[in-house]
Amino acid sequence: MPREITAYSNPLIKRVRQLREKRHRREAGLFLAEGLRILTEARESGRLPQFLFFARDSATHPLVTALIADVEAAGGEAIETSPDILSKLSGKDNPQAVVGVFAEFARSLASLDRTRADIWLVAERLRDPGNLGTILRTGDAVGAGGLILIGECVDPFSVEAVRASMGALFTVPIVQCGWADFITWLRAGPGQLVGLSLDTDTDYRAADYAAPTFLLTGNEAQGMPDDYAVACDLLVKIPMLGKADSLNAAVATAVMAYEVLGQRRG
Repeated sequence: MPREITAYSNPLIKRVRQLREKRHRREAGLFLAEGLRILTEARESGRLPQFLFFARDSATHPLVTALIADVEAAGGEAIETSPDILSKLSGKDNPQAVVGVFAEFARSLASLDRTRADIWLVAERLRDPGNLGTILRTGDAVGAGGLILIGECVDPFSVEAVRASMGALFTVPIVQCGWADFITWLRAGPGQLVGLSLDTDTDYRAADYAAPTFLLTGNEAQGMPDDYAVACDLLVKIPMLGKADSLNAAVATAVMAYEVLGQRRG
């Protein structure tokens, strides 16, 4: 049976609140996810929180009931609490009905099977959690094999990135690694590395994409380093007809991913 916590001073509440900070997430190996949709996506993908916090008036919702049952069956703990405490945990004035505490999960390059998907997403020094979340959602939408984060990227387990992913964090495998390790792994098997660049005349719609295609998006402000561009098998450009010289990184990734998907579908 779920227990009830209503005191802000409860030690568990204090520990969970600390997970909003990267240092505490790394020390505990845990992260926060909020919202019934995101937690249901996690449940359906086979991941359950260690702790599930829910508001009393949401306990009769069938999806919340299912979450509570599955969390408890898996050895986790379901905890009934107040909207005020949920607000403290989530950092939002209007909190979601449920908040989950999950164990961080990481994949290695060696664990990836590049033949399982025709499209893979690669982001280099991505700094904005909203962009990361949106790229994950794009990856889910196009059936990408995973998202490979190169260098000093934003933490994919931050509250903001998890929220922006709308559950795709649980459906799209994520690997974090350095550039040298990525290139070594990539060149050990099939894979076309395609970079989005302004320094090319090749229109993204005129290029031929070979499976599996690895779409490389550079840093939001600086783009990709020159040596990364040289390492690409193909550089393509999305034409800009207005005054802006480039698209948002997440938008550009989505445009490219759907072009590759369109070629695959004929």
